[in-house]
Amino acid sequence: MTKEERVKYWIDIAEYDFDTAKVMLKSGRRLYVAFMCHQVVEKMLKAYWCATQEKEPPYIHNLNRLAEGAGLLTELNEKQCDFIETLTPMNIEARYPEYKDQLSRALTPKYCRSIVNDTKDFMQWIKKKLSI
Repeated sequence: MTKEERVKYWIDIAEYDFDTAKVMLKSGRRLYVAFMCHQVVEKMLKAYWCATQEKEPPYIHNLNRLAEGAGLLTELNEKQCDFIETLTPMNIEARYPEYKDQLSRALTPKYCRSIVNDTKDFMQWIKKKLSI
């Protein structure tokens, strides 16, 4: 796969996951809204990584580490930093029963709409940086 094909691959599946997050929001499956938004941000960071780094992105889910490895951590504004800090644990917490109840209570409809909006903004920011 060429560099451009790898970038397109990550963006395409991020967009698919974003559509899924919106469907989950509409259906009230808020736990999966957070999980899918995490997936979107992770995949957009991996797209940027593929565009700017020689090595493939690692098989990790920590958004801060991905942003750092992609060379983006210092370019994130305070809101973006807070957002990925908040979103990072949702990848794990949405999967395990001991976290699901607590996370479900925190994920109000309003909070989920905010997560979706911030995810959309983050996607657009990465695309702008990639000139897409």
